[in-house]
Amino acid sequence: MHKTEIHPDAVRLIRMRRGGRLHVRDTLDPARTALVVVDMQTAFLKEGLPSEVPMAREIVPNINRLAASFRAAGGTVVWVTTTFDDRIFTEWSSFLGGTASPETARRIAEQLMDGAEGHPLWPDMDAEDGDMRAVKNRFSAFIQGSSDIEAQLRASGIDTLAITGTLTNVCCEATARDAMMRNFHVVMVADGNATYTDAIHNASLTSMSISFADIMTTGEVIGALTGAGAGAVAAE
Repeated sequence: MHKTEIHPDAVRLIRMRRGGRLHVRDTLDPARTALVVVDMQTAFLKEGLPSEVPMAREIVPNINRLAASFRAAGGTVVWVTTTFDDRIFTEWSSFLGGTASPETARRIAEQLMDGAEGHPLWPDMDAEDGDMRAVKNRFSAFIQGSSDIEAQLRASGIDTLAITGTLTNVCCEATARDAMMRNFHVVMVADGNATYTDAIHNASLTSMSISFADIMTTGEVIGALTGAGAGAVAAE
């Protein structure tokens, strides 16, 4: 599990902007809140695959705990996965040709294509038939044309999201930022997100904490969801 440390400068600014508080909201209405689980797919969790994020395996219990708590409270659970096809090599060349070598880019992309070993949801994730699903083709689930997640959430009366998954600084952050810009209140679950290192994880959360999201632990989210208030339930 990452050791989360929001930079003290950010904490001071947050308290100043929020009247001394760390969170905009200390309670979450289950009927209007969704747990969004981003890219907990085999490609990112299986040892040895090109996109492996070892820390992602460590957040599985927290995500499953959150999912169970959301369902018990009457909330919504959304499983967001990435599916690429061959169009990715031409339609999104700025990613596949601009941030990695062609060989590395192809190995990464091919593991997220339908039928690939890395494409399915990691088998230890406790997904249920009644949960919502959304399939995206970009880092962000909310960017135009990436997925239908926004339409599904709006139809269900959801206006608040607790975001978990991997990678903290890539698909989770991109989804969180765009969700906020689409007028959703966003919570980033600090111990429910994972990336390569603590430093990268903390840089992402610190940046988002000021203007884009509340930062809470699993226990704080459960406390807020049950009406006890953020911080009332200790993280396990």
